[in-house]
Amino acid sequence: MLLKGRGGGSPCNSHRLTATMSSAARPDPAETPEEQRFLSTEEAAALERELLEDYRFGRQQLVELCGHASAVAVTKVFPLPTLSRKQRTVLVVCGPEQNGAVGLVCARHLRVFEYEPTIFYPTRSLDLLHRDLTTQCEKMDIPFLSYLPTEVSAWWQMGGQCPKTALLPCLPSQVQLINDAYGLVVDAVLGPGVQPGEIGGPCTRTLATLKLLSIPLVSLDIPSGWDAETGGGDSEDGLRPDVLVSLAAPKRCAGRFSGRHHFVAGRFVPDDVRRKFALRLPGYTGTDCVAAL
Repeated sequence: MLLKGRGGGSPCNSHRLTATMSSAARPDPAETPEEQRFLSTEEAAALERELLEDYRFGRQQLVELCGHASAVAVTKVFPLPTLSRKQRTVLVVCGPEQNGAVGLVCARHLRVFEYEPTIFYPTRSLDLLHRDLTTQCEKMDIPFLSYLPTEVSAWWQMGGQCPKTALLPCLPSQVQLINDAYGLVVDAVLGPGVQPGEIGGPCTRTLATLKLLSIPLVSLDIPSGWDAETGGGDSEDGLRPDVLVSLAAPKRCAGRFSGRHHFVAGRFVPDDVRRKFALRLPGYTGTDCVAAL
């Protein structure tokens, strides 16, 4: 869902979403392919094409649905009545591809839900959808940061290291400022099929900073920098989100997610599409737009 090119772009193993590739007609059980737990990149792209081309969903419509559901997932894990004033502050980090657009919508809905979002959007897209969503956030008085402390990246790249057992005392003061200022961070930097090097320096430096934060991290669709198929690449020493919100259906890399909460935001997927892709989506409670895996 929301793959590159469309934008400008759990411990609960027993409850994982499963998917198999099959035709719309019911196949012979003996010929049914081995059950798959997560969507491949190819399957996710085909599902999105189905929504856009056959069901005539608009790109902005899908972004809005995913962004709203992502904000709802945040409220499930961090309900407002349980939070202190400081914990209500949310830093939403957005990239220039479609995942970043979802992040902008997520920030807007968090504001509606009475959280206090701030957006960091280091590489702005010229895409009209991104510009419109940015305007909406600005009109709602959501602050945009001009920069994140970048000294941490230089410190890290120049070989600054410390023992893992003593990580927190060794954190640069710039990173601790972020830990102190916000209750959690939403990672909407990179989506499936987008690597840090393709976006450029600002996003690469931002990910280096996010890796060192101690406050909760919520990743949208996939943790930024992970390979959507294998979970390789940055998954080895990269972002370790506490919460993952899979859009439409989990991607294969979600099999390596070990955080506390995994949600799927796919209630908008029509039943016929679910059957076509043999999606075994979890049940949704009441009018919820997200379900826990």
